[in-house]
Amino acid sequence: MKKALVVVDYQNDFVNGALGFPGAEKIDSIIASKIKRAASEGDDVIFTLDTHHSDYLKTSEGRHLPAVHCIEGTEGWQLFGETAKQASSCHASFLKKGQFGSLELGRILSEGAYDQVELCGLVCDICVVSNALIAKAALPEARIVVDSSATASFDPEAFKAALKVMRSCQIEII
Repeated sequence: MKKALVVVDYQNDFVNGALGFPGAEKIDSIIASKIKRAASEGDDVIFTLDTHHSDYLKTSEGRHLPAVHCIEGTEGWQLFGETAKQASSCHASFLKKGQFGSLELGRILSEGAYDQVELCGLVCDICVVSNALIAKAALPEARIVVDSSATASFDPEAFKAALKVMRSCQIEII
């Protein structure tokens, strides 16, 4: 069975930086252990990196969310904590994305013909749900999984709603 672990935007700015929130740091050890397990089992590990530039506030996202974050090359753009350490110690792919969901991720998953894709990271009701839906569209017959203990949101109601939407789209929530 060909499997991939997708770690969505577990970057400093979403944990303890510009858009950080209490509780985001609590999933670090869970994500790090998922990376370690996936690497030891020979599964592919893919990191998405929310990536913006100095013109961020002039973009559509920047006009709707005027909080400068994840500027490429800054400390806020880097992966957080133990997750960062695991990322540097395993063979992984890194995918820069300038928006919530990544069509490039969908292409990579489709071409990889994965049987299972697990997603974790931040933020559940924005980038995780966006990329989980793209994964499901790219691989409609694959098992697409989101571990609810390895994702989080600053908004508890939006977190629950995102999980409900993913379930309704036949994404398995564990």
